[in-house]
Amino acid sequence: MTTIVIEKSQDGSYRGFTCMGHAGYAKNGDPDVLCSAISALSIHTINGLKMAAGQKLDLSTNEETAFIRCIIKDTPGEGARCLMKAFENSVKQLSEQYGEKFLLIQFKEVKDNA
Repeated sequence: MTTIVIEKSQDGSYRGFTCMGHAGYAKNGDPDVLCSAISALSIHTINGLKMAAGQKLDLSTNEETAFIRCIIKDTPGEGARCLMKAFENSVKQLSEQYGEKFLLIQFKEVKDNA
């Protein structure tokens, strides 16, 4: 199962996200389409935050354990808010479609680190 934790500050500003674990959706040696979708959304969001929104990020990854942690280091702007909201909506839809057995979305309140 993949768990995604979306972090927000007390005022509701997005501060980042963490993805942990392989979804385990694939059967009979087929490619795991759910893991692929989560990876694509995560990488798209990270690239958008860096390149389009100009955010400074703290990134940690481990390909073997399917771990990605992306923390927004500076004050998130409107572009970051839009990208993170789109990420949240997309992973929620995937969780609804494939089930929490494979993808669990959680939220965590964190201190503002900007």
